[in-house]
Amino acid sequence: MKITVLVDNNTLIDRYFFAEPGLSLLIEDDETTVLFDTGYSDIFLKNAFKMGKDLTTLDYLVLSHNHLDHTWGLEPLIKYFTELQIEQRPFKRPTLVAHPEIFVSVNAEGLGEIGCLLSEEKLAKHFPIQLSAQPKAISSKLTFLGEIPRRNDFEKNLTFGRKEGAAEDDQVIDDSALVYHSRNGLIIITGCSHAGICNIIEYAKEVCGDQRIVDIIGGFHLLNPPAHQLEGTLSYLKALHPGAVHACHCTDLAAKTALSRVVPLQEVGVGLSLKYDT
Repeated sequence: MKITVLVDNNTLIDRYFFAEPGLSLLIEDDETTVLFDTGYSDIFLKNAFKMGKDLTTLDYLVLSHNHLDHTWGLEPLIKYFTELQIEQRPFKRPTLVAHPEIFVSVNAEGLGEIGCLLSEEKLAKHFPIQLSAQPKAISSKLTFLGEIPRRNDFEKNLTFGRKEGAAEDDQVIDDSALVYHSRNGLIIITGCSHAGICNIIEYAKEVCGDQRIVDIIGGFHLLNPPAHQLEGTLSYLKALHPGAVHACHCTDLAAKTALSRVVPLQEVGVGLSLKYDT
């Protein structure tokens, strides 16, 4: 199984790609090809072209949650597929997989809409859509986790923005992740981890019935986190003994420095390609 970073906040040193505050990963194995999130703009397409990655054969388009830095690349993807159709070039329309609340409008003070700009009705004209709050098999080894139970005290009440018409800040219930169950253990793939990175890991272990963690890659939502959240996360991950950790996107330098003291933290950036035994 291979994971390629198409979009992150950084590029790898001496790799000439584009970066932006966002995330997009390409996941490939013998069974299926998955685009996980689309970043903020069209640079996931530009980077994929520069890397020689073919996005015309995608089986699934999985959205971790509805925020702008993960879904606003949907429109460029639709334009790309539309141009392919007009030019009568072959391509496959991937099935869009996400949590049922992916299309709920979310606003942030001073910014306006920060959620997905395209409605379910409009997206359904371009992609088959499968929404699930329950774990959903993408392939024999890859699972969309659906809604993440929030059980850790230090990861409760993590909020961002506010749903339209709501009186309280949004807990981003639609935040989900993927888990790949390899013969050596679990590879956990996150978007922003608004549900809490440790909550996500615990649920992935529960769903797969495996305690072994090969790697965790994606955003950890550790951007100026409260002290109790960071301390709880460090304690949890230290006891977890993961084989590797690729924290990126919404994980700040202070958090990465702290993580590097307790887990085998690895560098991440656009252009990174990771291979795992299946």
